Amino acid sequence: MFWRISALILLFLSFNFFYLRHFERKGIYYPTREITLSPADVRLKYEDIFFRTEDGLTLNGWFILAQRPRGTLLFCHGNAGNIGHRVEIIKIFNQLGLNVFIFDYRGYGRSQGIPSEQGLYKDSQAAFQYLLSRSDVDREAIVIYGKSIGANVAINLASKVKAALLISESGFTSAVDMGRKLFPYLPVKWIITVKFDAVSAIKNIAIPKLIIHSRDDEIIPFRMGKELFETAALPKEFYEMRGTHNDAIFTSGEEYNLRLDSFLSKYLPSH
Repeated sequence: MFWRISALILLFLSFNFFYLRHFERKGIYYPTREITLSPADVRLKYEDIFFRTEDGLTLNGWFILAQRPRGTLLFCHGNAGNIGHRVEIIKIFNQLGLNVFIFDYRGYGRSQGIPSEQGLYKDSQAAFQYLLSRSDVDREAIVIYGKSIGANVAINLASKVKAALLISESGFTSAVDMGRKLFPYLPVKWIITVKFDAVSAIKNIAIPKLIIHSRDDEIIPFRMGKELFETAALPKEFYEMRGTHNDAIFTSGEEYNLRLDSFLSKYLPSH
C-alpha cells in the first residue's frame, strides 16, 4: 500500500511538472494573427508602421497623433490577441492628449517571429528606439505603459531607457510568483525558465510611476500590484480600480480618465 501511494504521488507530481513546462511553452502567449479592428473604427487617424528589431525581425504597429500632444505613450499590450483588440483603450489615451504608439510583439498580428520573454524585451526596446527616430515625438515626454504581461515588459524597458513616466497596469511580480499561485505544491522556482521579474526591475526605476491594479482582478492577484508599488522607488502613486482583469478600465470609466489625467498633469507640460 505504501509503495502504491508513493507511486501515485510521484505520478501526480510528474504530471504537474510536465504540465507546467508545457504551460510555460504554450500557455503564456496567445497571439492572434488576424487584425479585425483599427483606430479608424473609433474615428482616429493613424499611421501603419513597420520597424526592425536588433535581431532582424520586422514588427508592426500603429502611431496615432494627438491634436495637441503633451507626450507620447508607448503601449505594451497583454499576452492575448493583437493591437486590433485595444482600439478603445487607444482612444482613451489619445483623448488624454497623448500620441499613442502601440505595437505587436513578435508572432502577434503582422509582426514576424515567435514570442519569448527576451524577444518581448527586444521588441519593446525597438519600439522605443523607433519613437526616438521621429521628429514629431518629444524625447523628454515619452510615457511607457503596459497592461498585464505588458506591464512587466514596460517595467523592464523603463529600467533600461530614459523615459519620462511609467504606468504599470495589472502587472505581476514575477513569473515564478504566478507559477506558485497556479501550482502551489511544485518547486516552481526550479522548474520554470521564464522570469518576467518586475519586482526586481522596478526597484531601480527613478522616474515617476503610476501602479494600477483592480482589487477584483481574477487573473493577477491584487496583492501583486500592491507589492510592485511597495517595492518601487519614489516618486510613485497607486490607483486601486474595481472590475475584472479585462474590463476594469471600462468599469471605472471617467474615474480612470481623471486619475490618469491627474498623474500626467503633474509631470508633463500642459497641452
